[in-house]
Amino acid sequence: MSESVYKVIELVGTSSESWERAAATAVERAAQSLRDLRIAEVVTLDMHLEEGKVVTYRAKVKVSFKYEDA
Repeated sequence: MSESVYKVIELVGTSSESWERAAATAVERAAQSLRDLRIAEVVTLDMHLEEGKVVTYRAKVKVSFKYEDA
């Protein structure tokens, strides 16, 4: 088995619909500029509130991708 190296970055996705959509937004956006995404881990869920009501769901997500050989 060959050895591999992965980079982990942290992203925050947002959605007015749900935490699931917020997390998916983060991953989908990362996939537009990064190749070979491997794992996404939801780290934190929170909400932006206005006047006591939920306005935005936020998901902090760690995403890993594999470094490519030169």
